[in-house]
Amino acid sequence: MTDSMTIAPVNVRRYRQVRNIVAVWLTAVVLGAFMLDIPKMVMLEHTARNMYFHVPMWFAMLAAAGIGGYHAARYLKTGALVHDLRSREAARLGVLFGALGLATGILWARFTWYEAAGIWWNFDPKQTMAAVGLLIYGAYFVLRSSLEDPEKRARLSAVYHLFAAVTLPFLLYVIPRQFAVSLHPGAEGNPAFSEITYWKMRLVLYPAFIGFIALLWVLYTQRVRIALAYYRLHGETDDEN
Repeated sequence: MTDSMTIAPVNVRRYRQVRNIVAVWLTAVVLGAFMLDIPKMVMLEHTARNMYFHVPMWFAMLAAAGIGGYHAARYLKTGALVHDLRSREAARLGVLFGALGLATGILWARFTWYEAAGIWWNFDPKQTMAAVGLLIYGAYFVLRSSLEDPEKRARLSAVYHLFAAVTLPFLLYVIPRQFAVSLHPGAEGNPAFSEITYWKMRLVLYPAFIGFIALLWVLYTQRVRIALAYYRLHGETDDEN
């Protein structure tokens, strides 16, 4: 394994500018989500505002999976430890955004369709597949923690991360569409996503996609730098503690 942690220096001024822009951008998204009027939709009513948070979080998770898968492949090609570190931090943030996406979906379903029944989990195909995706990524960290040899851990983790990253889009978008019954758009009897996102809602929804993916970048950059600083101080990654 190449014990190289070489990484391009951060332009601190530019980073802070981007971070501040993202903060302002997301503040505008949140204000728009709660203050702008939305068309009246059957059943959904004002719970439709949850779309501004629930859907972008899954996009952020997919972006994190893409970043993690890319660096996993780069590690297998170069053996540079920095790519293993980057892949791991992307996985951590992917799990964070995925968990938030799943939680907002559970709350949405609960208080829109199942409050009277007292149901929190209804085994909706997309909901179930999302949970499976999170379990797959949970197993990634179990795998890392079970291996003491740094080279073996990095290599096996990279292979597994590639598998997880390729599997995730199928779990979230391909497999659920094969089921006839679902609460999510596009299933039989449900309108397509484009039919329920009225133009007024898109004024907030599309900026929300950009904002949450940008937030992922800010958090990812912070996490990588912290992990790199830890390695330089202790000569090991925090997997080993």
